[in-house]
Amino acid sequence: MPQIAKPTESSLAEINIVPLVDVVLVLLIIFMITAPILQSGIQVDLPKTQTVKEIQGGRVVVTIDRAQLIYIGDNAVNIHDLGTKARSQMKDPSREPVFLRADETVPFGIVASVLDTLQQAGIQNVSVVTQPLTERPRTD
Repeated sequence: MPQIAKPTESSLAEINIVPLVDVVLVLLIIFMITAPILQSGIQVDLPKTQTVKEIQGGRVVVTIDRAQLIYIGDNAVNIHDLGTKARSQMKDPSREPVFLRADETVPFGIVASVLDTLQQAGIQNVSVVTQPLTERPRTD
């Protein structure tokens, strides 16, 4: 009697790593592209100075962009509502700092108006955010 050949059942002992590597590389590319965008929602070219103070997390950040629009965090705000909205996000407005990010092309008059509005709201501690100088100043 002829024997019927049975297919040998073998378990898959090796894991195919190629799809895993593909997924990891795609995720890496996505995170590399989105990480700079998540850092700050509003694009601002900050002025450059030698002394730079880091913004700590959980602070109130007021931004003035190139078009002279004012934001608290990522939300646009009218200058007349700026003081009350900034105070509402703070526990102790007389002591907590507010960080002011202004584009370097914004006229000083606009920055002075924002500073005055914050002061009239009782916010005493306002820090101006800048970028560090990349080049050393020339000594001729």
